[in-house]
Amino acid sequence: MALAGIGWGIYSLAGRGAQDALMSASATMILAAAVGVALQLAGPGLPARVSPGALGLAVISGAVTSGLGYALWYSVLPRIPGSVAAVAQLTVPVLAMAGGMVLLGEALTLRFVLAALLVLGGVALSLRPPRPAGR
Repeated sequence: MALAGIGWGIYSLAGRGAQDALMSASATMILAAAVGVALQLAGPGLPARVSPGALGLAVISGAVTSGLGYALWYSVLPRIPGSVAAVAQLTVPVLAMAGGMVLLGEALTLRFVLAALLVLGGVALSLRPPRPAGR
């Protein structure tokens, strides 16, 4: 998770200066899809081969929908402070789990509720304006 966070941070910082967010996200997703398909076709040592239909759905769900999400993110990123962008990213796992509950019927657990409260509480605290120095 730490490496994923570092990778996302680097990716966001690189994209923050992109002239064309849609082109940048599209190029990245096309490259990622090509590498993923090539690894799947390479065979030995990788998980069992999948059907062409399943591979196509994986590319659509991974590259296309993620690419659209990243394009939206990159179009918003220049308009918000870097600190707000960094903190906003912390809500992604909570949103993904909530989406799993709504769209896939995953169970609402006490563990999720507590984790979501901790994450969202931390986000709320970090977005509060600082108190004046005299207080």
